[in-house]
Amino acid sequence: MSRWPLPEPMQIALDQARKGESAGEVPIGAVIVKDGAVIATSHNAPRTLQDPTAHAEVLAIRHAAALLGNERLDGCELWVTLEPCAMCAGAIAHARIARLYYAAPDPKGGAVEHGARVFEHEQSLHRPEVYSGMGEEEASGLLKTFFARLRSS
Repeated sequence: MSRWPLPEPMQIALDQARKGESAGEVPIGAVIVKDGAVIATSHNAPRTLQDPTAHAEVLAIRHAAALLGNERLDGCELWVTLEPCAMCAGAIAHARIARLYYAAPDPKGGAVEHGARVFEHEQSLHRPEVYSGMGEEEASGLLKTFFARLRSS
């Protein structure tokens, strides 16, 4: 556990990750906040929905856009338990998310500070402020436990 209390949105994202794990999904959760209020939550659901694009970030962005009636999520924050992949980073840029907070880095599949580094490209339509590490221990622990169980079964 963290030495410091986690911000509420990251706690909610971790709860969403646990919900996803209970459903047999990779435990990743996401939360979108606007003006200090949580407006959308989601967890990974590609297996459940039989949709390879049903990552926690994409589902949360879809929910928030529908709620706000706008594809642009100006002024919104996205809190997620794992560094977004290239697909999710692209969706974040298209949605114009103002700030991205992610817990655990993903050296293998991440595309924010690893791999493709989507927001660093000249072609990136938008570059959110990026903050990482809050809840890293908890998020990493969920993922390690999940994959250890898969390997042992």
